[in-house]
Amino acid sequence: MQPAKPTLPKRLTALMLIYAAASFSGLMSAGSVSDLSSMLCMLTLLMVIAVFGRQKAALYMLRGYSVLQLAFYSCLPAIMYDPENLVAGPTTVDFGLFQAVVSDWIIFSVLIFMGALQVWISFNSKVKAWFKPRQSMNIMS
Repeated sequence: MQPAKPTLPKRLTALMLIYAAASFSGLMSAGSVSDLSSMLCMLTLLMVIAVFGRQKAALYMLRGYSVLQLAFYSCLPAIMYDPENLVAGPTTVDFGLFQAVVSDWIIFSVLIFMGALQVWISFNSKVKAWFKPRQSMNIMS
């Protein structure tokens, strides 16, 4: 009897599509941003390719990436705190034709929730089962 072949989890597919879309949009706007951001977008795309290739190193990259994002999102309120600018009003958010005035704490809460969701997906047992257990740490092979 052969062991069951692991299937690509839908959550991981959705997360990789979001990462790919964010990377492509970052590369498209590369004319107005630094070379460092272009390099980070390229590294994210390499991670996406390695995840679909079931590379063991991609699992560690995905976990590290999601934990660092959650740590950054959690520190954002402290980073953005400016005592001289406390009278500033809420932030205006534009999504195409939809425009809303949103409080900063709502934006930070959504970002932290999205970061926690990424961490949950990357540490899920079904996601771990997707990767080859005996694959080398070389993401280019």
